[in-house]
This record gives sequence, C-alpha cells and structure tokens, in this order.
Amino acid sequence: MMYFLQAGGGNVGILNLVIFGAIFLVFFLFFIRPQQIKQKQQGNFVNDIQKGDEVVTGSGIIGKINKIEDNVVQLQVDQKTFINILKSSISKELTDSYHKKA
Repeated sequence: MMYFLQAGGGNVGILNLVIFGAIFLVFFLFFIRPQQIKQKQQGNFVNDIQKGDEVVTGSGIIGKINKIEDNVVQLQVDQKTFINILKSSISKELTDSYHKKA
C-alpha cells in the first residue's frame, strides 16, 4: 500500500508545497499584513490623543476629550454632559471619516 502512495514521484509533492506556499503568501500580503498595519496605526492614534481632540468611539459617540487618566478618557458630549469611556473604544477610522465630512 505504501508503494502506491509513493508511486506519484517527488515532483508532485514539491508542486503541492509550492502551491501551498503561494496561497499562504497571497493570504499574508492581502489579509494579514494590512490588518497588522491597521492595528499599529490604531494603537499609535490612541496613544497620541490629547485633551481637546474631537474623536468618535467605535459605537458612534462623538465628543471632545476633557480628561485622560490611564486607560479611561472623559468625553464631553454636550455642554455639561460628560461620559467615561475606555481609550481602546476610540476609533481612528471613524474619527478620520468624521473629520473629512466636517
């Protein structure tokens, strides 16, 4: 039985390996790498926010940063209305698109 499995020759095995390598390369270049770049940009954006910046959260809340304490950000959403949110809930993508419209 082992003889029949090996009868195909070594070229087929190498070809399969090359095909799987090419598929992995395509997935890396078109899916994994862009996602890594996007996560890095999001992390840099969250670390660079400052008091007075107008931001949008992942859930769509728009506000101006009033106070930053460790991982908690206080947003002013109205003249006398403040909410506390996590830094990680601030979205670079939504903030950028909001500022392009304004």
